[in-house]
Amino acid sequence: MTVTQRIAIQALPGIGEITASSDLSLIISDALRRSAAVVDSSSVIVIAQKIVSKSEGRQVFLDEITPSPSAMSLAALTRKDPALVEMILQESTEVVRARANVLIVRHRLGYVVANAGIDQSNVDGGGRATCLLLPQDPTSSAGTIRNGLARRLGISPAVIIADSFGRPWRRGVVSVALASSGLPALLDRRGHLDLHGRALQVTEVALADALAAAAGVVMGEGNEGTPVALITGGDWSAAEVDAQTLVRPLSEDLFR
Repeated sequence: MTVTQRIAIQALPGIGEITASSDLSLIISDALRRSAAVVDSSSVIVIAQKIVSKSEGRQVFLDEITPSPSAMSLAALTRKDPALVEMILQESTEVVRARANVLIVRHRLGYVVANAGIDQSNVDGGGRATCLLLPQDPTSSAGTIRNGLARRLGISPAVIIADSFGRPWRRGVVSVALASSGLPALLDRRGHLDLHGRALQVTEVALADALAAAAGVVMGEGNEGTPVALITGGDWSAAEVDAQTLVRPLSEDLFR
């Protein structure tokens, strides 16, 4: 299990604009040194998905996309750019809900999310309409960044790649873990006892999501320019489980 009495969260300043040639592990390790942060193997680095996607060249110019007939039809229904809808369809395996101004899909990696997680905010197209796709393989990305940090820092903090998702029946967005490396993303508490000695029956704790949400408070959602946060003070004693385990399989979908 994990025991955490107190954690501290700080956004790392000075990350700067990220491009397809950026080395995130170098940039983050430099930011950690400038901040004089104390980092150890129990620390967690939370990274906004957007800068991971930028560093991996996942930016697409919409004037280079030819919408399919399906995309044209869905664009008319949702009132969205047909080229953007085409990219959403290419990144998805299923359209879950579609209506005016709303397009919720099942992403190819299993996430159920609006617009396949494709974003157009804080993406510079140089005057051209552009969008940013999710990383091709976020779990691999998290591991690569963690290995790079380990080489540069001499220690291996955990890494979470976070994105802002809406939630069924709840307004607003909150940061969740798309991927992780080096921590127990899902804690199985079944069989543990509550305060009254009753064994927990169904409790599983989405630790990576909880940490991503906490970090999102200091990272911000707009023009803050702080896409990386450091979490310290945790005690991650459970075995590592990556954040892909947080994606509920189709066989457990209660709303189909």
